[in-house]
Amino acid sequence: MDSRRFMAMAAAFTLMLTSCACGKDEAKKKSDNGSSAVTEETTEKSKKTTTAEETTEEATTEETEAASVKKTTTKAKEKTTTTSAKKGATTTASTTTAKSDSKSGGSSSGGGSSSGGGNSSSSGGENYAEAGANEVQTPVEVQTESEYTAEIVMGGSPSVVGANAAVDGSRVIISAGGDYLISGNTDDGQIFVDTATEEKVKLILNGAGIANSSGPAILINDAKKCTIELMDGTISVLRDGAKDDVNDGVIFSNDTLRIRGGGELYIYSNNAHGISSDDDVIIEGGRYEIDSVKSGIFAHDDITINDGDLLIRGGTNGMKSKGTININGGHTIAYGGNKEEKSSVYSAGAFNYTKGYLYAAGNRVSVPTMSKNPFIVIDYGDTYEAGSTAELVLNDSQMAVLQPHNNFRSVMMLAPEISAGSSFYTVINGNGSETFTVNDGQNEFHVGQ
Repeated sequence: MDSRRFMAMAAAFTLMLTSCACGKDEAKKKSDNGSSAVTEETTEKSKKTTTAEETTEEATTEETEAASVKKTTTKAKEKTTTTSAKKGATTTASTTTAKSDSKSGGSSSGGGSSSGGGNSSSSGGENYAEAGANEVQTPVEVQTESEYTAEIVMGGSPSVVGANAAVDGSRVIISAGGDYLISGNTDDGQIFVDTATEEKVKLILNGAGIANSSGPAILINDAKKCTIELMDGTISVLRDGAKDDVNDGVIFSNDTLRIRGGGELYIYSNNAHGISSDDDVIIEGGRYEIDSVKSGIFAHDDITINDGDLLIRGGTNGMKSKGTININGGHTIAYGGNKEEKSSVYSAGAFNYTKGYLYAAGNRVSVPTMSKNPFIVIDYGDTYEAGSTAELVLNDSQMAVLQPHNNFRSVMMLAPEISAGSSFYTVINGNGSETFTVNDGQNEFHVGQ
């Protein structure tokens, strides 16, 4: 009984020892397995960390590049917008597409970038680009918009820049309305205006010299209204030639002609009239010297002077209108021709004076049919030779000294200073006349030699 119990106990003890040993082995095995797992996990985590860092670095680099692209694009767009918005300018833009030579790195400091050299620059270089877009844009080209329809330079072969004007040999043909700037010199050329739809045309003379051996220097064949403007501070000279009974002026117009501006114009007529129009001639400014074999200014309908400084030496009449004359301003001296029947000023119709100055010397003169104040006409009786001087004195103040280029025997003075009760006398070649008292209306004073 005891012996069996003992053996059973011994067996149990042995079994316990075995179990303990097995447990240690399992623990050791588990420990070894755990350590390996930890090592592998650590390695894996390390790999993942490295990959993540690389990914983060790549992401950061891409973000940096993206930011650089966005910044450069914004600058380029801002520059384009700013440049295109310049006031008073016509903007034209052209884009040239080019492949980028540098794809590696995409750095904002490399070639083709917005901050480095290469083909682009964001700081005022010739070109600017959107980095990374494989496009190079040329800078926006800004040109000052011309205020003229065309710019014409006269010469043996005239040049034209603009529209509605074409060169035909040595003359320039203007075919539509607009403003045309004319400069340059030619010994044998012409400005020819012929608008099919009768449009408004403005010719701006900018120190032009135009001579024409076979007709007018400026011929307005057809235009609804033509204005010649004398550019401030310039001197233009016009001459004609040959025999042309139809287009009979250095400046000839089939329609109303208006001349104005602050420049000077010298006209030399070898054919007929200096300025001639089948309609009206209107002078609104400028300084003129007109030497003509016939009338200095001739119009079929009306001559109106509103402003300007005119010296006219006519071969027949100084000024002649088959219609009316209106003097509303300016300062005009008109000398007539040698023929007995011709006048310094001739008007077939009404002759109206409101203000300004008109001094006329010749064989005859048309007097105003309406005048706001008194005016003076002097009949010298006998003829004085060309080159003689006639001094006009009002209220002891010298108003004008005239020296006609042809013989003369009458002088007319229209001036706002003339009033009833004024005193007047004239001095011819140093010899003074008696003193006259001015009355209302027309005052005709007879002065004998």
